[in-house]
Amino acid sequence: MIYHATDHDIDAAQIDKDAINIIQRLLDAGFSAYLVGGSVRDLLLKRVPKDYDISTSARPEQVKELFRRQCILIGRRFRLAHIRYGHKIFEVSTFRAGENEGDLIVQDNLWGTPEEDVLRRDFTINGLFYDPTSHSVIDYVGGWEDIHKKVLKSIGNPSIRFRQDPVRMIRLLRFSSRTGFAIDPDTKEALLQLTQEILKSSPARILEEMLKMLESGHSSGFFREMLHAGILKHLFPTLATFLQSRHGKEVYQLLTAADALMKKMPHDRKLTRAVLASALLFPILEKEIDFQFLRKNAVPNFGQVMDLSGHIIHGVLINAFSHFPRKLSSEIHYILSMQYRLTPLSGKRTHGPRLLRQADFIHAVDFLHVRATASPVLSEPYEWWSHLVRGADHHKHR
Repeated sequence: MIYHATDHDIDAAQIDKDAINIIQRLLDAGFSAYLVGGSVRDLLLKRVPKDYDISTSARPEQVKELFRRQCILIGRRFRLAHIRYGHKIFEVSTFRAGENEGDLIVQDNLWGTPEEDVLRRDFTINGLFYDPTSHSVIDYVGGWEDIHKKVLKSIGNPSIRFRQDPVRMIRLLRFSSRTGFAIDPDTKEALLQLTQEILKSSPARILEEMLKMLESGHSSGFFREMLHAGILKHLFPTLATFLQSRHGKEVYQLLTAADALMKKMPHDRKLTRAVLASALLFPILEKEIDFQFLRKNAVPNFGQVMDLSGHIIHGVLINAFSHFPRKLSSEIHYILSMQYRLTPLSGKRTHGPRLLRQADFIHAVDFLHVRATASPVLSEPYEWWSHLVRGADHHKHR
């Protein structure tokens, strides 16, 4: 089905000019090329796309030859071209064909037609092509109707699709939390029946999906859906158990606060992944400090806080299916422990120039900002520390 410019109200002026330029260069070289996937979906939903993916008849090596130094080829199982324009990277994939019914996908470089390519994609809302030369939307899978009905539906048999690539189950929940769309009943039934298949996935791919959702501005709803679907218990069982407890709401409150900040902070001052991941763990640390110390009328020293923070990180993040890398875990460890210097249990704040010069100190203050957004009673200490950081930064650059 082709929907012409008179059928939709995509604003062509919204589309990144460099994406258009890539498509035009491919067309001029005799290839076909379209915008595909999330950018088309977002344009139809009147949202500004975060990135622009392009699908073409050109093979990866032909894309490389056309764009030369602007282009690098990545991947083995799924060969892609990345084309750089300044700080922007555009992903260009070749039309592909075929999947083995019911098997995990291990080889994915069989070239095909646009229709064959879209039939391999995950959900109908991501299965639309946009041709900027004719301003038309090309739909082989019913994605146009599902976008307008606000429904998430698998392309093809969802049980087969989830077995072929179990990460699609996480992507389904990611789109559900981002768009607010309802999940089609057959797709939801397959999801609930196949949650354990997630353990056949690459831990690195799953971790990247989780971290991307923390950065998305929709993390609170995503982790709630991951828990309710039964996937989180397979990936991060300790976190899933805590979220099901009466204290779980405190994690969601911090995630909601982080989401709000991510949506309004400037691009060059977004919260880091370590700050965002700290929201998953800080309520657990608070409860452990209360249980092991405060209930016994004891106040932990900073070394004891650090030991307990490290123990929690190890139990929740490192001893999990998708264990966090050492550098990220170390940053989270610092941020969590430092909260008890920023908001000491004694109520007495102390600081010195060495503390303010520590590389990750600003990120500890950023997490205090998240806490203050969730609990306004912490606004005063956040403003106090933020003022000190700004003063130290001003002095450093004089």
